[in-house]
Amino acid sequence: MDFGIRGKVALVAASSRGLGRAVAEELGREGARLMLCARGEASLRAAHDELEAAGVEVHSLAADLGDSGGVDRVVASATERFGPIEILVTNTGGPPAGPFESHSDGDWERAIQQNLSSVVRLTRAVLPGMRERGWGRIVNVTSIAVKQPVDGLILSNSVRAAVTGLARTLANEVASAGITVNNVMPGYTRTERLEQLAQTLGEASGKGAHGALEDWSSQIPMARVGEPAEFAAMVAFLCSARASYITGTSIPVDGGWIRSLV
Repeated sequence: MDFGIRGKVALVAASSRGLGRAVAEELGREGARLMLCARGEASLRAAHDELEAAGVEVHSLAADLGDSGGVDRVVASATERFGPIEILVTNTGGPPAGPFESHSDGDWERAIQQNLSSVVRLTRAVLPGMRERGWGRIVNVTSIAVKQPVDGLILSNSVRAAVTGLARTLANEVASAGITVNNVMPGYTRTERLEQLAQTLGEASGKGAHGALEDWSSQIPMARVGEPAEFAAMVAFLCSARASYITGTSIPVDGGWIRSLV
């Protein structure tokens, strides 16, 4: 299937590792020109070099997207190198795990800046160019927690739900301009973030990280956690020309973990 995005300019946030890296690789295989960003310079350079060696046209900049200046620098750098951004994939690391009483005002503010405000700022920056061209794809990486809250993840449950409300409302506002806005909800997927959560929650329960992973796998009809490439395939499709009539949705990639009918 030709996704019809060869030559399109795609900005993938937090793309040095994990889900963001997998999405960047998938879009690169489809011929998109990639703007990568992440906070860690070393891991970002490694991702850049590997994608470039694979023949992908790629540019990268280390920045903190929780800061408005970081968003401005990334978008300006992408535009200078490639031109206006046509595909935006928002993605950020999840906030710390823990019960309500364990989180300070600062924890809440950092979660909002990193997981909500960054999405608002990135979207605001790319939307005018998409409107001008009459074409655009915005895909937000959220979490299964917005559909079925996960115990111990009150920050993520709350803030990612706000992103879902933002995207669903925005989708209606920009649909007539040829711009789609969708969310993809990763389930338990084999990333460093999942390993960290397994360690934290496993210690709290006394089962250890391996026990936490086994518990999660037992809740999934496929009886295993997902792989980043499986998640990236869905994101890439929503970024494609073929997904032109899909907007305002939140799609799980979770091996069947969510049990609701719709």
